[in-house]
Amino acid sequence: MLDNLHRNAIAFYAIMGKEVHRFARIWLQTIVPPAMTMALYLVVFGQLVGSRLQYSANVSYVDYIAPGLLLMSVMTNAYANVVSSFFSAKFQGYIEELLVAPIPTTVLVLGYVSGGVVRGICVSVAVMFVAWFFTDLSVAHPVMAVAVLLLTCTVFSLAGLINGIYAKSFDDTSIVPTFILTPLTYLGGIFYPVAILPEPWRQLSVFNPILYMINAMRYAFTDMRDVSVAIGFGILLVASAGFFAWACWLIHRGTGLRR
Repeated sequence: MLDNLHRNAIAFYAIMGKEVHRFARIWLQTIVPPAMTMALYLVVFGQLVGSRLQYSANVSYVDYIAPGLLLMSVMTNAYANVVSSFFSAKFQGYIEELLVAPIPTTVLVLGYVSGGVVRGICVSVAVMFVAWFFTDLSVAHPVMAVAVLLLTCTVFSLAGLINGIYAKSFDDTSIVPTFILTPLTYLGGIFYPVAILPEPWRQLSVFNPILYMINAMRYAFTDMRDVSVAIGFGILLVASAGFFAWACWLIHRGTGLRR
């Protein structure tokens, strides 16, 4: 029993360490660009456009959009880290070595997902460092902010892993981010409160899960919410468990992995 735990722990840290080293050695390509993008968003939308807008008497427009922009950076980078890494493992053929290794499927999944979570956290730190130069943000609910951040990293890392499992070419790894993730993110209330939307768009927005994630993060920072925070946490928890089970099942079956 102890030998199995020790072996699994070594395997987990080896996979996670490889994933972290992979993005850390090219940090100018993986960590810096999201921070620069955040700065551009805050300058253009926050300082130039936002200076003429006011969300409420207590929160400026730039402070209103900053939590959503933070979460958008975390989502895209956690997703991209795992989908590109896992598909590269398939493409180069060394994923087969991991499949025949005497480790459980759950350890393999956790190793890859942990790499995406670490990248998401690193990106969030870089993005928040930049954001504090342009905003007066303070964290109203620190524990909630950390919980939303970790759950979001986990959900999108798992989603990236599932995409990497199904992908048959490098082009397939960009279909979901381009045609699903990006539209849902921009329509998730980053730049506007849902209440200002006309019907039927306001009703349709309540079916966008990313809206609830962004709202939960905004509440953690500003203590303001447009929709239920509890639903946001529920979506994150259910998606984490569901995607984890799905990824383990796919790898156990060898879907898209065995030639």
